[in-house]
Amino acid sequence: MSDSDETTGEMSDGLQVELFHPDSDREPGDTNIQRFGFDIHPVVFPVALVIIGLFIGATLLLGEQAANTYSAVRSFFEGNFGWFFLMAVNIFIVTILYFAIGKYGTIRIGGVEAEKEFSDFSWMAMLFSAGMGIGLMFFSVSEPLYYFQNVPGFFGGEAGTGAAASAAMAQTFFHWGFHPWAIYGLVGLGLAFFSFNRGLPLTFRSIFWPLLGERIYGWPGHVIDLVTVFATLFGLATSLGLGVAQVNTGLSYVGGDMLGLVSIPTGPLPQIILIGAITLIATASVAAGLEGGVKRLSTVNLYLMFTLLGFLLVVGPTVYIFGAWAQGLGTYFGNLLSLSFFTGTMGAGQGTVQGWTVFYWAWWIAWSPFVGMFIARISKGRTVREFVMGVLFLPSLFSTIWLSAFGGSALFNSLQGNGAALATYNEFGQTVAMFALLEQFPLGVISGLLATVLVITFFVTSSDSGSLVIDHLTSGGKHDVPKTQRIFWAVTEGAVAALLLWGGGLNALQTAAIATGFPFAVILVLMCYTVYQGLKNEYEILASEQFAERIEHMTAEEDVDVVTSGNEMVTDIQGGADAEGGSD
Repeated sequence: MSDSDETTGEMSDGLQVELFHPDSDREPGDTNIQRFGFDIHPVVFPVALVIIGLFIGATLLLGEQAANTYSAVRSFFEGNFGWFFLMAVNIFIVTILYFAIGKYGTIRIGGVEAEKEFSDFSWMAMLFSAGMGIGLMFFSVSEPLYYFQNVPGFFGGEAGTGAAASAAMAQTFFHWGFHPWAIYGLVGLGLAFFSFNRGLPLTFRSIFWPLLGERIYGWPGHVIDLVTVFATLFGLATSLGLGVAQVNTGLSYVGGDMLGLVSIPTGPLPQIILIGAITLIATASVAAGLEGGVKRLSTVNLYLMFTLLGFLLVVGPTVYIFGAWAQGLGTYFGNLLSLSFFTGTMGAGQGTVQGWTVFYWAWWIAWSPFVGMFIARISKGRTVREFVMGVLFLPSLFSTIWLSAFGGSALFNSLQGNGAALATYNEFGQTVAMFALLEQFPLGVISGLLATVLVITFFVTSSDSGSLVIDHLTSGGKHDVPKTQRIFWAVTEGAVAALLLWGGGLNALQTAAIATGFPFAVILVLMCYTVYQGLKNEYEILASEQFAERIEHMTAEEDVDVVTSGNEMVTDIQGGADAEGGSD
């Protein structure tokens, strides 16, 4: 970067601070304790450790009693407030589309002169790996097969028929399409805006500045961040613990049933060994940092996904897959509005809504602080419109293609093939469904091994992303955290998963993590208002005479040509602007 670029960047940052940052003497991490290679918030870090220890202890000591309590809390919210989850997520979609399509879409995350930290491909790879990758590996075969036999009440129809297959694809698209990404997009946009545009800590508390003001630095803010740490750590730990079951089963199935070589044992001990191995890889990756570790592994993930997807499109029922994709999209889009508000209260279908839809919405919401904060961390320099369109539409589209390839192939095998994938799923459960499907096609052993590797790398990237998020939360919202602290949380996450797996408390704590979905749903509804207030204030300043005068003054001093087209400002710094910074 030239001296002219650096000077202009400093002036632009100063302009952002002067006009947009709140009138406060506080800075992210200004009260932190810095010792032994750690940079920690004096309240959030130690209290979070105590809460983690207490919950693990209570879950393991109380056993069945704790599991029943968590389950009762979750059932109460899902049974009595399922309608609220459905309404809330619809509000989120409308809200972020309004931000993107309307006048606020031209606001840039990080300020007028903010530059993108990552390329579009790397950005997409990281947000997809953190947000959906592992879930698609687990459910892309098993969920359509479940609906094929248990037709969702919204659609009706006879199980095991073509109509059931069409309904299965549409219902699966609904659960993995726009709605979950709207949740992640809203949280990510709010966190990115208040951190990069307002200079507030990169933690969940900052979103509530319009409502709490300086109190975000007090106990109201501490409580918000502590709940976020709880949901993030236990959500990731339980998913890691439960997910190694798929890795364990996959290795056993490929090595024993498909290759006939060695039967790898399944159970808690080999799964704990797998957790240890995955944690070591994740620790090395997170120690390398966002640029050196997480970005590279996420990119590898995406290439592996493309390879496995391309393989199945070639050797699988290609025409059937694309036909299922087109028909599934048609059924999905044709029923999207009705599906979005369908509760099943007045007829058949309530079981699917409560057992699947409300469960998914609560789970996405409980995970939203983790995924949203990670997306926020990697999204500086993008306009609101670019951010929303990228987060909402591209991953949703790719998800439908992936689900059509794997779910569609499984349905093809059930309707026109030997039915082996469905039979294996019914006998052995969800963890084997993907491998049983791949076995029906050429080179099933190789594709099965590739799928196993992909599951592992997705777990590593999820662990990486979660560790970085907890680092931000427990360091007062700093963007850069010491390597020692990153390693500490990556190891802690694996240790918690292994301990709960050995003690039999994983399912119970997963239920507890999902139970946080309801309070977070309420928080996110409030967040729609706070993000609106923030964007509205920024837009008013950008359109003000004061801002125009400051830009004119900056132009005169630094020879910056400023061109205004509509509401979007385009800057071309003479003699030094890079192509990306000068094109928007």
